[in-house]
Amino acid sequence: MLSSQNPKPPVDTPPAGPTLDDLISRARRLREDLDAVRRADSRTTAGEPIRRAAWELAASWLDDVGEQLHELRNVPEAGFPPATTPRVGSAEWNLLTDGAVWSEELFAIFDRPVREGPLTLDQLPSFLPAEDQPALMAAVTGCLIDGRPMDCQFRITRPDGSLRTVRMAGEPVLDDEGGTIALWAMIRDVDEVPHPVPVQRRGERGPRGEGSDGREIGRALADAARAPWPGGGADQGQPSARAGALELAARYLPAGHGTPLTGKWFDSLELPSGGALLSVGDLAGRGPAAVAGTATALGALRGIALSGQPPGALLGHLNQLLDRGVHPVLASVLCCHYDPARRQLSWAQAGHPAPLLCREGAGWALPRPAGTLLGAVSDAAYAERSDPLRPGDVLVLHTDGLFSDIPARGVAGHAGDHRLLGLAERLSAAGSAAECVQLIADERGERDAGDDACVLVARVTG
Repeated sequence: MLSSQNPKPPVDTPPAGPTLDDLISRARRLREDLDAVRRADSRTTAGEPIRRAAWELAASWLDDVGEQLHELRNVPEAGFPPATTPRVGSAEWNLLTDGAVWSEELFAIFDRPVREGPLTLDQLPSFLPAEDQPALMAAVTGCLIDGRPMDCQFRITRPDGSLRTVRMAGEPVLDDEGGTIALWAMIRDVDEVPHPVPVQRRGERGPRGEGSDGREIGRALADAARAPWPGGGADQGQPSARAGALELAARYLPAGHGTPLTGKWFDSLELPSGGALLSVGDLAGRGPAAVAGTATALGALRGIALSGQPPGALLGHLNQLLDRGVHPVLASVLCCHYDPARRQLSWAQAGHPAPLLCREGAGWALPRPAGTLLGAVSDAAYAERSDPLRPGDVLVLHTDGLFSDIPARGVAGHAGDHRLLGLAERLSAAGSAAECVQLIADERGERDAGDDACVLVARVTG
């Protein structure tokens, strides 16, 4: 018998719902609504740069969503891996007892049952592929012997034989006499969904004759994120007659061919007070997405700085902004405020190497105030210290990855690389900040180009 009712759809027929085009349209409308609300909000909060920086971050995240939806047009439905949220775990290894304490997240990253207990520091390298073990050992050695923060990336082998890429950033824990008694670290699962490659017809080429794999776009983003912004609070490459003025020079030192882009940057900014803000940093992750995120974080840092916040408070606000994102990220940052009238350097750091000071042929790293990585701990506080500078002083700010060899033993108590310290006499005698940067680049050479790095030199001219 025929039924007058509508036949039921096949079981495998997907229910009606929004299409990809609908999602793209919604994302665009949401972005437009955000702009409208932001404009209304700015009329009542015009004097709050921190709030404006938060608006910029929200707008950037929506832009990222829109771009990802557009990229989905060119991704085959089959084989696209599900998105995952990176996890962050913490660990502390006690050097006196050889004990270890892991967070639950870290056990999940290693896919290790809690009942089996945490890995000791001696056991950890055996869970890495042989080719990745030297990087971990070098970073741990530099942290425990040199007293410098560690930040390295390597792969771990899980019980099922799969490999996961993690980033480990840590600091030594000191006793009252300055001796290292433990290693504290954050370990982040940085394996991410690969960015889709736009489908290309046979014979087509990307910009500048390159295939359209996003690398040229990433390089352009990298150049924009790492170059000092115009109008810096010091004279970039030009000596000044002003008492206490700074002469600046900086350079991005790329890694070898084929190495993924990272989120490292350097920057200078003139402040309304007449001082200068100098910063170097490294946002976790690799590829164009990391570089784009760095540009966003740097914009937020500058917005907060223009509100007159000192370095310690500035890092605290930036930590809150990064921590409140949909996918919180880790970042190491060194933030310095220079007052030319008093020749005074006030600075704070978030898990980053300290500035190196060269004076009259000698060099040393300034003692680091307390400060953990941005994004690692909510509502973290960042200590601040001040150091007087003198005419002729040379200050070197840099990211990790500048030199690839293991730091020399017997130089505990500083965060400066021994290779940089070995250049102190020549850096003090250099005639310009640009000459200092060239000396550092020459010392690095091609043999140390396993990772990219940024270096910024500030020279007190009068």
